[in-house]
Amino acid sequence: MSKEALYGKTLSELKVCVTELGLPAFTSKQIADWLYKKHASSIEDMTNLSKKARLQLSENYEVGLTPPQSFQESVDGTKKYLFQTHSQQFIEAAYLPEENRNTLCISSQVGCKMGCLFCMTARQGFQKNLSSNEILNQIASLPERDTLTNVVYMGMGEPMDNIDNVLKSLEIITADWGYGWSPRRINVSTIGVVPAMRRFIEESEAHLAISLHSPFNEERKQLMPIENVYTAEKVIEALRDYDFGRQRRISFEYIMFKGVNDSPQHVKGLLQLLNGIKCRINLIHFHPIPDSPLKGSDYKTMEMFRDKLSQKGITTTIRKSRGEDIYAACGLLSTKKLVQKDTEQDY
Repeated sequence: MSKEALYGKTLSELKVCVTELGLPAFTSKQIADWLYKKHASSIEDMTNLSKKARLQLSENYEVGLTPPQSFQESVDGTKKYLFQTHSQQFIEAAYLPEENRNTLCISSQVGCKMGCLFCMTARQGFQKNLSSNEILNQIASLPERDTLTNVVYMGMGEPMDNIDNVLKSLEIITADWGYGWSPRRINVSTIGVVPAMRRFIEESEAHLAISLHSPFNEERKQLMPIENVYTAEKVIEALRDYDFGRQRRISFEYIMFKGVNDSPQHVKGLLQLLNGIKCRINLIHFHPIPDSPLKGSDYKTMEMFRDKLSQKGITTTIRKSRGEDIYAACGLLSTKKLVQKDTEQDY
């Protein structure tokens, strides 16, 4: 962008902007209202600002929202949107409509440095952190924006590896001057970057989802290299330091791989690891990705796994698989676009 984006700035940042322009301090609240409640598409739309104020703002700033570049729609109603970042890279957001809720899964990075074996985004490598503007643009520019009931930070990237911009975006979503959402409508995932996870717990009230995928160290290392730095035990120990209260939910995401992590021994390992932690476990069917040795467990195995955990007092659900016909696995659509762009540049 040739001008700096206003969208994605906190109220305190907007105050700095108007102060530097010599505008009254209350102008910042007016701008926030136009951005986050009235969804103004341009500074000129902010009609309760004086013409002079709008002109001053327009010389240096723009709203800074961009529509999705393309989308794919599944037979089950899931929509996968492709957004282009300000640096001409690609990210994804998935809209998941259900009978009683409509969830948007958003990205926090372009690519990812964590190298998880089962993730297509990892194959892109890390390219950049998304700004708060680029994170929130996935919500604000969504055609179904006004139907959303929930947002999950479970798309491309590791949210805790971009903690500053993730927290800034969460502030805007939950603040009275912003979207005004309850933090209970938001779920943020992590593979277990402990220092940033602690900061998230202390500075936000949104739900926390932790990618686990195996209770055993050596096996988890093969699936998730983060285990070499922050073991599952260290993650659980960190959680025990906090009182999450009744409303805030801690969940563990567990993708089930055939013959890898779906045995009765894994049930016992999970029970031992999570002993004393009030949580739920979401079992996830693996979306196959190209050239991967991993295969998804069959649903009968997943149901037996769920029942054994539930019988021991851990609320366990099987997450319904969505959008398997439209590159729904995280990173597939943007990787396809990235390869296409690189190929075009070779000619």
